[in-house]
Amino acid sequence: MRTLESLYWLGVKINKSSDPSERVGTLNNFISQWEIYDLSGSITAKEALNSIIDFMETNSIKIIHASTQIIIVPGYKFRIVNNLITNFHQPKSTLLLLVAAFVGSDWKKIYNYALNNEFRFLSYGDSSFLSGL
Repeated sequence: MRTLESLYWLGVKINKSSDPSERVGTLNNFISQWEIYDLSGSITAKEALNSIIDFMETNSIKIIHASTQIIIVPGYKFRIVNNLITNFHQPKSTLLLLVAAFVGSDWKKIYNYALNNEFRFLSYGDSSFLSGL
């Protein structure tokens, strides 16, 4: 999810940059942990992805090597992802924050249901399908 959402923000940065060298720098630095909360995501997902494609075609780039440090917390507006399949995560984890960001306050109901019905948690536990639609 972080990778897919980071692609949107990479497209936003490329779209906003008028300086070609700054665009190349965007690929080298990619997205820092909290940067997405300061950027204005006013373009559509399609426009963001097209910005990446156009940039790659213009600069004869076939592969982008990049990394992301974004953290998705409640209040984040998802741009690319509409559904999530995930395990049940431990309290106070960044993964639980991501689930809470995705489903809102209903995360408590979902986790209470899992606890009350003896679902297994963590990496080898049960999973859930969550929809943001």
